Amino acid sequence: MKDARKDNRSYYDDFAAWYEKERHHGYHALLDRLQVEIAADFCRDREVLEIGCGTGMILKEIAPLARHARGVDISPGMLQKARERGLDVVEGSATALPFADGSFDAAYSFKVLAHVEDIRTAMAEVDRVLRPGGVAALEFYNKRSIRYAIKRFKRPNKVSERTNDHEVYTRYDSLDDVKSYLPAGLRVEGVRGVRVFTPFAQAHLVPGVRHVLSTAERWARDQPLTAGFGGFLVVLVRKQG
Repeated sequence: MKDARKDNRSYYDDFAAWYEKERHHGYHALLDRLQVEIAADFCRDREVLEIGCGTGMILKEIAPLARHARGVDISPGMLQKARERGLDVVEGSATALPFADGSFDAAYSFKVLAHVEDIRTAMAEVDRVLRPGGVAALEFYNKRSIRYAIKRFKRPNKVSERTNDHEVYTRYDSLDDVKSYLPAGLRVEGVRGVRVFTPFAQAHLVPGVRHVLSTAERWARDQPLTAGFGGFLVVLVRKQG
């Protein structure tokens, strides 16, 4: 990227106070709900890890379903808010998860992996902490999407008084790119697509349009012909062995 970048910890600490500013309604609430539903499909009654749990917006929904759910995040500022929710979280990096081998039956990561530069190491860590037969939902930013086309020309968004969203490392991937990052122990079992039709977040502020888009996004997320065009490409993998 041409913009000056902050390290991820500093960026997300700066973002922490603003992170939930728009997350409880409209477009961002829909994204969270679509992602929660993906994770809920395989997290029930299992030992679960969220990689990049942030303030716990998704983890708080998954924790009551799981046998036990833990979260890890690089940002102390984000984790403070997650702990205030009573969630079991720990500071750590996606490239060096602070857990023993084979600790979890399931894992998921949303809105995070696109900002991890050493993505192959992060994928190896997912493989390491999963038990044989364990599953994970891993979300990437998709090159083949309306969101990517718009982002290429969009002005930076402020995430605090001092920081904008161009100051963090961000990568966009195709499904083939994602497959190339996976270690031999992880096999792709499916794809889900979040934000297939939404041209820009503000469209969800229009009452009639919001309903139509919400219905269309829930349908498109799980359809083989449309999921691959989601702005957020969720790749479902299973650990072999």
